Amino acid sequence: MDTEKVLSFFREIVRIPRESGHEEQIIAYLQQFASDRKLECKTDKIGNVLIVKPASKGCENRPVVILQSHSDMVCEKNGTIEHDFAKDPIKYVIEDGWMIAKDTTLGADCGIGIASQLAILDDNSLEHGKIEALFTVSEETGLDGAKAIKPDFLSGKILLNLDSEDEGELFVGCAGGIDTTAVFTYRPKQLAAGRVVSKFGIGGAVGGHSGDDIDKGRANAVQLLARFLYEALEYKIDLCEIEGGNKRNAIAREAYAVIAFSAKNEDKIVSLFNRFADEIKMEYEVTDPDIKVYAEPVKWNKPAMDAGTAKKLIASLNSAPHGVLSMSADIKGLVETSSNLASVKMGKKNTVRIGSSQRSSINSARHFAAQRFEADFVNAGAEVTHESEYPGWKPNMNSPIKDICVASYIRLFGNKPVVRAIHAGLECGLFLEKYPDLDMISFGPTLRGVHAPGERLDLASLDKFWKLLIDVLKNIK
Repeated sequence: MDTEKVLSFFREIVRIPRESGHEEQIIAYLQQFASDRKLECKTDKIGNVLIVKPASKGCENRPVVILQSHSDMVCEKNGTIEHDFAKDPIKYVIEDGWMIAKDTTLGADCGIGIASQLAILDDNSLEHGKIEALFTVSEETGLDGAKAIKPDFLSGKILLNLDSEDEGELFVGCAGGIDTTAVFTYRPKQLAAGRVVSKFGIGGAVGGHSGDDIDKGRANAVQLLARFLYEALEYKIDLCEIEGGNKRNAIAREAYAVIAFSAKNEDKIVSLFNRFADEIKMEYEVTDPDIKVYAEPVKWNKPAMDAGTAKKLIASLNSAPHGVLSMSADIKGLVETSSNLASVKMGKKNTVRIGSSQRSSINSARHFAAQRFEADFVNAGAEVTHESEYPGWKPNMNSPIKDICVASYIRLFGNKPVVRAIHAGLECGLFLEKYPDLDMISFGPTLRGVHAPGERLDLASLDKFWKLLIDVLKNIK
């Protein structure tokens, strides 16, 4: 494969801890890479790294091209395995043409973009103008690097974002987003003597990217758990503990609750749970074939949540907007607005924190989606805040770099690529705020299952992506 150099760099990257907010080691790696090759390198206060490579001989008068990816990754793992993302390398296998991390995320989002940039910076046989390779930090948790970038950090007017996940598709627009958090404060309640305590859980859901996969109809473990608990309220349960989901930009795959109840209602609750299990296995047999539920007795000597707050929390989780809220009227098949009920966590000082994110390519629709989520929880007595808002990227169908990419794709592969917008957050909208003259496009190899264990990279698509990237650089004149 022509992509062996890309893969060799990626194999190094998967050994480097780079969870969002903890990119120190990958930043040091990039700086050392530049130093070893005597390339100009600068790092801003937040940790964005820019490595500059001079134009190849004879191409000095060509436009400066920015190659961009983000240096962090989503760190998710199956609950049954031991893996410390702060020190353990990502384990992967090659099967049927795919590179797969079976029990964790692979980090090909956006590690394969990083590896591609490094392969270009390392290869002096390629034909291209001056290159600015930009590596931004904390994209996955709030696009912090792109937000903090200064107007004088870059000089190029053409930007190739390497953070897309569908080979054969060129992206010229994306949704904007906002994070919404709800916090309940409860009163501890001592359990009455003789209460039966059990743990009820859901696992094995597929999960996935809260933008790119939100229209797949996949199970949300947090909301499914709330669905069971809402029905169980009939039997005067005490909610002792609840937890599920993790990252705001991932669909919740696992969730559990510890509840207490009277021994006389045990058979009824078990029957309710068995019916619930049969229902969700049937409902999600196509999208989440490995979904499972479990129940087990537990010993419990801590307080429960007061009944009033527990009821309001469960009802709010059950009714919270999740999934596709509207489809685009302009672009067929494009999700316009969505909401992701991402997580529920017990916190300090008798609090429960619910994390979510809303996306839309229309600012007003995004704000309304966040208001809907807020209203659901405010009416139940929670405190709600909004943060980490970022703009969308309005499609420019007259983009010169889009035309170059389309021509390269046809020349290389004999068919037209799909040109469209994506219902996911890319940093391009933020770059436009600082650099309004940028001409941008986003493309990449095929990734599946990003933001969830089992994330995989299609190696054949990587070969096509690499050929396209090299040809586009060659033809920007």
